[in-house]
Amino acid sequence: MPFSDYERVVLAHGGGGRVMQRLIRDLFVAAFGGAALERGHDGAVLRPRGPIAVTTDAFTVSPRTFPGGDLGSLAVHGTVNDLAMCGARPLALTASFILEEGLELRELATLVEHMAAAARSCGVEVVTGDTKVVERGKGDGVFITTTGVGELLVDPPPGPERLAPGDAIVVSGPIGEHGVAVLAAREGLSLEPPLVSDAGPVHAAALALVEACEVHCLRDPTRGGLASVLAELATASGSSMHIREADVPVRPAVADTCELLGLDPLYVACEGRFVAFVPAAQVDDALACLRRSGCEQAAHIGALGPASADPLVFAESALGGRRILDLLSSEQLPRIC
Repeated sequence: MPFSDYERVVLAHGGGGRVMQRLIRDLFVAAFGGAALERGHDGAVLRPRGPIAVTTDAFTVSPRTFPGGDLGSLAVHGTVNDLAMCGARPLALTASFILEEGLELRELATLVEHMAAAARSCGVEVVTGDTKVVERGKGDGVFITTTGVGELLVDPPPGPERLAPGDAIVVSGPIGEHGVAVLAAREGLSLEPPLVSDAGPVHAAALALVEACEVHCLRDPTRGGLASVLAELATASGSSMHIREADVPVRPAVADTCELLGLDPLYVACEGRFVAFVPAAQVDDALACLRRSGCEQAAHIGALGPASADPLVFAESALGGRRILDLLSSEQLPRIC
């Protein structure tokens, strides 16, 4: 391989010497490109035109490759999506890699190539980064941490503090596909039809919505799924929420797999969906905007109630029963993002 005489990561790849410099030059810089990386400096200089949003996230998933994506593309999409939830257009990313001694360099190269392709498709540049190597058995292969910087499109930006009683709750598409796809890949489950993760960028649809409607809050339901996001925001807003389970889009394969395994799809992670809170009078406009942006199965699933001393999330079943959606006390699915 052009970037190393080794087939696997060795401690020298993080030692600061010739082996590390070749890895950075011939793998990372070659894949990500751009004038900022080619400078070889300790950081990058950005010149935004206005207020910015910043987010950071660490990514680990098992297995590292799953139907619909891998750790590399996930690291880009997850950070770009978090910027979009702030109402910001992504400008630049940083990337930090913690590599375990013994990781195959061929696998690392594939993850980096997919990460670079995801960045290009999102119109965002990786401008600086870092590489560390830990001893065999102390790193679980590879961890990727990314920080994103984005330019705010609206002021004030969407956020929990803007939630208001009566807001309509809209979800951009079917939930639970990422968590179930990763679980199936991890456990070797053969599902028919095969499930593919929803992992992908949502910034185009989210930012179109922000520019078209008065959006009070945006959130992507990753770890803990839709139910956990709603429970967190109910507490933050001081208002209870009411959703209709029959209106929450869930693909039959996801629903059937969750039922078989004893999982609740409302708590299963997504990596390519988001929840939007808009004034009730604008819900039809919001749905139309999302569908024009490719979110054909966007749905209005409920609303915020009045302020409450004990804000809870209530889910109404198709039969008229009601249950409370609370935060999980433990993990339903480990290692999904």
